[in-house]
Amino acid sequence: MNGAGRASGTALLSGVLLLAGCGDADSAGGTAEDGDGGTVPSITVRAGGDPITVDPTQYCLDGEGQRYRTDPTYLEVAPDTQVLLEVPDVVAEAGWSVQVFDERLQERIGDIDVPAGSAEFDEINTSDVVPPTYYLVVVEDSDTDACEGLSGAWPVGFIRGDVDATTTG
Repeated sequence: MNGAGRASGTALLSGVLLLAGCGDADSAGGTAEDGDGGTVPSITVRAGGDPITVDPTQYCLDGEGQRYRTDPTYLEVAPDTQVLLEVPDVVAEAGWSVQVFDERLQERIGDIDVPAGSAEFDEINTSDVVPPTYYLVVVEDSDTDACEGLSGAWPVGFIRGDVDATTTG
């Protein structure tokens, strides 16, 4: 991810912290609609079960920054489970990365670069992050000339279940 994308990612997440707080439009059905009926892309997340569609909390659509009300997406996951993130072509072409946050979306604890042009990324394991509850936020690289640097953000919460280490024979 380039420096501009990282800088805007920090600014962008101030809006992500509002997850279900405020916005210009409601999201539904795998896409979010802006006030004019335009649609924004959703991403897909899979971690051991069926894929889940995640709507953005914010997106730059037609040069206008949009924020959306959306219910937070959480996955209960087992340890050592591969996470597959899939983004639509429009996001893959713009470039994207994954930011790792604590359970409150307040402290960024890591950044994961995704190869340019990739629509899928599967190099994250549910045990890669130390706290058992955390967020992965897919962040589209921003265009500093559009939407004042605002870009797409798709937060997904993970709650990792503990495995009992004791066995009986």
